[in-house]
Amino acid sequence: MTTASLPAAAAATTPERRRRGARGPVNSSPPVTRRAQTRLGLILVAPVMILTVVFFVFPLANALYYSVVDFDGIDPNPSFVGLANFQEMFLDPEVWHALGNNLIWIVIGTAAPLVIGLLVSVLLWTTRAGTSPYRVIFFLPYVLPGVAIGIVWGWIYDPVSGWLNQALTVVGLGDLARGWLGDPNLALYAVLATAVWASTGFVIVILLSALRNVDIELVDAARIDGANPAQRLWYVILPQIMPVFLMVLTLTLVGGFSVFDIIFIMTGGGPAGATNTIGTYAYSQAFELSRIGYGTTLALLITVLSVPVAVFLNRLQRRLSLDGSGA
Repeated sequence: MTTASLPAAAAATTPERRRRGARGPVNSSPPVTRRAQTRLGLILVAPVMILTVVFFVFPLANALYYSVVDFDGIDPNPSFVGLANFQEMFLDPEVWHALGNNLIWIVIGTAAPLVIGLLVSVLLWTTRAGTSPYRVIFFLPYVLPGVAIGIVWGWIYDPVSGWLNQALTVVGLGDLARGWLGDPNLALYAVLATAVWASTGFVIVILLSALRNVDIELVDAARIDGANPAQRLWYVILPQIMPVFLMVLTLTLVGGFSVFDIIFIMTGGGPAGATNTIGTYAYSQAFELSRIGYGTTLALLITVLSVPVAVFLNRLQRRLSLDGSGA
């Protein structure tokens, strides 16, 4: 090809290049390679899908089946009752009482650890040295088994030999001593205080890790502009850690829907059902009264209430993360 023909060749190839550019880059991978990549992707996804089917889809389908039959745990051919279990659930006054206790647990059991954890984590964050022992001390209750926590705090609340009543007596407040877990008006809040003590350390450690990514220059600028500590926390620090804050909020909030272990250990839902939640009430119906179908229906209620909240908060967290705000 001569030098004179080069511009013509370039002009001839320009439309072709433009067409290729409009279509995007051409996939030059051979079909064998693409099939190998597809097989590799399926192999990598298969374990997760198997676990999802075994531990979520199958139990959910099984629960839906038991919710429409009258199963006592023994009869291999339980009778079909349709929506009778759901009808009974909505008409059962104990369900509404348990839901009220769940609501109290969700509000206090979510707000208290978040507020206390945020304040303590900010305090430790502003203290640049010597905070490691405090992190261990605050986080230790969270790693303890729930059974151990329930038993120990049951001893603390003991009306005769419990440390709490003895301490009140020593400081001259003996009139306040009482059977904390035996009083229907106080038992739920006594157990709730134990749960807050156990979960606050988790909030502190997670938020303290998120605070490491806060832009300290923005905090200093707000201080120079005259912002007080509360304003710096609300308008400068909290927006930067909001995705992590929402993650902790999701975990504590969903835990309020499904709370069971610490109530079961400390009170068993008593006295006289005063500390019953949906979880403990479902357990008593299914395993103490052998009403597996009705207990499963109550368990499905927990799922129906908690999953939409968790999905909403998770999407909000992802949106904030994609927008680039927060840690």
